[in-house]
Amino acid sequence: MSGVQSIQRAFSLLRALAVGPAGVTELAERAELPKSTVARLLGALEAEGAVEQVEAGGEYRLGAGLIDLAGAAAPGRNLIAAARPHLLELMDVTGESSGISVLEGDTVLYLDQVESEEEVQVRSWTGDHAPLNVVPSGLVLLMGQPQAFIDGYLAKPLPRYTRRSVTDADAIRARLAEIRELGFAWVYAEFDESINSVAAPVHNAAGQILAAIHVHGPAYRFPAPDTAEAIGLTIREAAEKLSAQLR
Repeated sequence: MSGVQSIQRAFSLLRALAVGPAGVTELAERAELPKSTVARLLGALEAEGAVEQVEAGGEYRLGAGLIDLAGAAAPGRNLIAAARPHLLELMDVTGESSGISVLEGDTVLYLDQVESEEEVQVRSWTGDHAPLNVVPSGLVLLMGQPQAFIDGYLAKPLPRYTRRSVTDADAIRARLAEIRELGFAWVYAEFDESINSVAAPVHNAAGQILAAIHVHGPAYRFPAPDTAEAIGLTIREAAEKLSAQLR
């Protein structure tokens, strides 16, 4: 196999893994490569940290070693690359779609989403914006802004999308205080009547809120009864792991 061909096949494997974790056989099918070739390339990629095994002898997923390469790409790509393994794990644990977002102006910008494997799922919001007051990522990101920004945002008329949307400034201030204490935020059908979602903050080395990761799903099944707190703690832990990785 020539060097150029090896590189091409390695990238085929990485693109195949971007869909989600998989074993050698499934990866061979996704990339349309011989299993022996896939096994050999995975060994080389694992040695460089580009892929990793979820557990010994198990499926492979994209590894943290890709972050260094992604850092030279367009703004936000390094964050997406770093977050992707954590989003995949959240999707596996919760069974629902997960994503990452950042503040853009006075809105949430959704950077990436890992799709749920359920037949009924929330559509991808990647590349879309949402108001800060009606989605948990927005509340998390608002919480991390200077007080002058928070005061200025809450002084404006706030958008209402459903009957559950919270538009009262004092009520939102109380929510921000609660989120600071809990480390995660739940929002129930405030942006869309059919969606419930939860988010947690990702911090940079200086302790500032850099981004938010979230999990959302159809309101009729997410969260399951008596699981909201456990899911909140799970996403908070994932955000803390990503924060530590970025540091």
